[in-house]
Amino acid sequence: MYNLLKGKRGIIFGALDENSIAWKTAQRAHQEGAMFTLTNAPVAMRMGEINKLAAECNAQVIPADATSIEDLENLFTKSMEILGGKLDFVLHSIGMSPNVRKGKHYTALDYDFFHKTLDVSALSLHKTLQTAMKLDALNEWSSVVALTYIAAQRVFPHYNDMGDAKSLLESITRSFGYHYGMAKKVRVNTISQSPTATTAGSGIKGFNAFYNYADVMSPLGNATAEECANYTVMMFSDFTRKVTMQNLFHDGGFSFTGVSLNAMEKFMDK
Repeated sequence: MYNLLKGKRGIIFGALDENSIAWKTAQRAHQEGAMFTLTNAPVAMRMGEINKLAAECNAQVIPADATSIEDLENLFTKSMEILGGKLDFVLHSIGMSPNVRKGKHYTALDYDFFHKTLDVSALSLHKTLQTAMKLDALNEWSSVVALTYIAAQRVFPHYNDMGDAKSLLESITRSFGYHYGMAKKVRVNTISQSPTATTAGSGIKGFNAFYNYADVMSPLGNATAEECANYTVMMFSDFTRKVTMQNLFHDGGFSFTGVSLNAMEKFMDK
């Protein structure tokens, strides 16, 4: 490949199985010369195949609940010990909604579940950044990327309270990105990815319908998990040093298309 990440150290959150964007990103980061640790919540690790990925990438796995400050402090401290120094990149690929899992309608949410959604899917980014800053775990010009979705700006009915969580995630990216940039020149961005057939994404009601809709609406078609991994690796590299506090759409043009000819043809009179 291109050695874009040669000598760089990092942490990748959220690699569940080979369909996940975090999994693909770990593979690409390894190919580009990076060293990193892998982490996921203990319950997710029991469900997934992260040890298989670790063997492939010569990476160690450190279980961590990203909502737990104690776990995050242990994760960063052990990662620096294992990798031999401070870190250069972090991927936050974490999202979960008990309301979605339990089939709760947006107008009849369980608020304890809602708090959990926000804690896991958004506040975990703030906790990760705050912990990294407290421990001085990131080198100058490091890059933190979190994955998001356009439901932060537009209504997708079955995306439910995850849309609110993604809005908060993007706000934290801007706010913490400012402070971390001023303090340590650390970059913080979100990538707003096309609907992607991951284990988490496919669990949303109506996923196939809005996957196909986005594909028809996007001039370039939906971006794949592999393509998102490539974009993420670029964001980790030194070629994007002055990009921060941004929500970067990686969706084949869907986000700025009002209507496509392919979509219009479905409604035209024959």
